[in-house]
Amino acid sequence: MAEPHQLTELQIAIMRILWERKEATVAEIHAALLDERGLAPTTVATLLSRLEKRGAVKHSTVSRQYVYYPLVSEADVRSSMVADLTEQLFAGDVAELVSHLLRAQDMTPGDLEKVKELIATHEAGTEVSDEHR
Repeated sequence: MAEPHQLTELQIAIMRILWERKEATVAEIHAALLDERGLAPTTVATLLSRLEKRGAVKHSTVSRQYVYYPLVSEADVRSSMVADLTEQLFAGDVAELVSHLLRAQDMTPGDLEKVKELIATHEAGTEVSDEHR
């Protein structure tokens, strides 16, 4: 992992739009988040500017509008944030993190089966696809 990408909930919401659409203007992101977040367009522009300074997004100019696109993948952000969470809350102990997740109230039998499959796949040394995560 090259650089840590610790994002806020709102930054992740913006990044999800960019990951899904591949690129978007401030107006398009504002419209996509309006019902859920009620943000001003200037707030969206400020957040995008901060994400750009951190190296998470970049923009090009098309017809005098900034069109933003992601420089980091969702998988990279997840990996970075989970690694940071594991380090901060579980002193780097991955087994303790997994133990905590298994004790979670919302763990269903279906979730437990998926976890068993993931462990078996990992032990077999094969790559786990995103659809199984």
